[in-house]
Parts: sequence; C-alpha cells; structure tokens
Amino acid sequence: MFEGLFQPMHLIVILAIVLIIFGPGKLPQLGGSIGKAIRGFKQEMNKQDEKTKEETKRIEK
Repeated sequence: MFEGLFQPMHLIVILAIVLIIFGPGKLPQLGGSIGKAIRGFKQEMNKQDEKTKEETKRIEK
C-alpha cells in the first residue's frame, strides 16, 4: 500500500507544498515547534518508564 511512498520526487513535491503554504520565513518556527513537541513527547514517555520502574521496585519489596 505504501510502496514507494518516500521516493525523492515525492519528498520534493511535499517540500514544495510546505514552502508554498507556510513560506520560507515560517519554516524555522515550524521546525522548532515540531522539535519541542517531539522532545516533550519523549520526556513524558520516559516519565512513564520511571514510574513503572518505581512501582515494580515497591511491589517487589
């Protein structure tokens, strides 16, 4: 179904559409926002892992 989805030509077309929609001035802000969202997501996932480890230690005692 997704065979050949990320071919170079497809990626170029997607990049061109993003440039048209957001403009070159907004791209750094957009990239920064996406980066913050990904970092926040990873931090929350790590918190869940830490909580699970703490609960496991408490149960084992």
